[in-house]
Amino acid sequence: MRGAEQASAEDLAAHRAAAWAEQRAHVTENSVFYRTLWLDRPPPARLEDLPELPLSDKSQLRVAQAAHPPFGNYLATPVSQAVRLHRTSGTTGQAMNLALSARDARITAAVGGRCQASAGLGPGHRVVHCLNYQMWMGGLSDHMTLEETGALVVPFGVGSTELLVRTIREVGVDAISCTPSYPAVLERVIAERFPGTHPRDLGLKLGLFGGEPGVDDPAFRARMMETWGMQARNANYGVSDVFCNFAAECPHDTALHFMGMDVMHPELIDPDSGDVVPIAPGQRGELVLTHLIRDCQPLVRFRTGDILEIVATESCACGVTGFRFRVVGRSDDMVVVRGLNMFPSMVAAVVNSFSELSGEYRVRLDTPPPYDRLPLEVELAQGAQAGALAEAVAQEIKARLGATAEVVLLPHGTLPRTEGKTKRVIRGYE
Repeated sequence: MRGAEQASAEDLAAHRAAAWAEQRAHVTENSVFYRTLWLDRPPPARLEDLPELPLSDKSQLRVAQAAHPPFGNYLATPVSQAVRLHRTSGTTGQAMNLALSARDARITAAVGGRCQASAGLGPGHRVVHCLNYQMWMGGLSDHMTLEETGALVVPFGVGSTELLVRTIREVGVDAISCTPSYPAVLERVIAERFPGTHPRDLGLKLGLFGGEPGVDDPAFRARMMETWGMQARNANYGVSDVFCNFAAECPHDTALHFMGMDVMHPELIDPDSGDVVPIAPGQRGELVLTHLIRDCQPLVRFRTGDILEIVATESCACGVTGFRFRVVGRSDDMVVVRGLNMFPSMVAAVVNSFSELSGEYRVRLDTPPPYDRLPLEVELAQGAQAGALAEAVAQEIKARLGATAEVVLLPHGTLPRTEGKTKRVIRGYE
């Protein structure tokens, strides 16, 4: 639905009801997975009654794909209707095969284009896209969302970083689409291979980030401006199994704006009980999504694993009407320390507040829970001295997060820099 991101709830109501009526019939008739999950009971006719249905999750989809390869028995079309195959990154487990019909692909591009445009990309920009094109949704599908804005898109991908630096300079690229951890990779290559060149010299003015947490940290945004002269924007929030990109910030508000109300139905739940949590300012819960329009692999009441905090529900100054939120963390990355829920994004905010640290860190769990302290490895900034820094970091974590931390300082360059998603919680006992 064109312009849906700025439509009122009243204007969207009829569209959403009609879309769900069609999708409900499609899933009921064609998805063996959901017919089995629902014990052949018909799903409710009203979206408001969806909580009557059981939740579905990634573990169930993995079992379905293993038993019915390659797409699982939640594929609701003939395989011949699929025109594109993607694969999830597999950061939190077995990679999944994702099938898109031509309509699925068009809608994916359109919704993601709203997000990239909200973050500031448009005609006249030259943007280099530095996410993995090798089957990952973040490559080609995100490329198509960038093209939707009217910008000139350079499909670079990952690797060949020296060539990337030369390309940015030669083509006059002024925007980059990548993960928040990738600029650190670029900085290292510039320092090693382009002596006398400063990151600011590349002329990048807009950073469109996604794929991992970190962009919301004011220290990260300040460093991007200071080091690169680049405005950092959270432009690409999505869930690969559902939509690659359906939320982004705008110049008026750094909170993510939900922009897929015409094609998805969102819910919040308590991650432990599964009870519905209202989407209202100050509320926190796990995001659950239902496709309103999806041909190949429609999902209903799908647990994303992402824990959101709702910031606002009124329209933003930019005109977007969807609720605004921040991602607190993932339920599978949460570490409970003496009853306190710790997420990597919370730890990152503390680590990035120390100029003596590089910003790289790992929570290394060598034993199963419970935990009475947070085992944290942090890396020194180049040229920084350790001194009493470990104790200072531990005290700051105690003061800001309430948890006792066991901090180990590592020499600069010890922890890997990645072009893709960086894993912050290492569970060595698994």
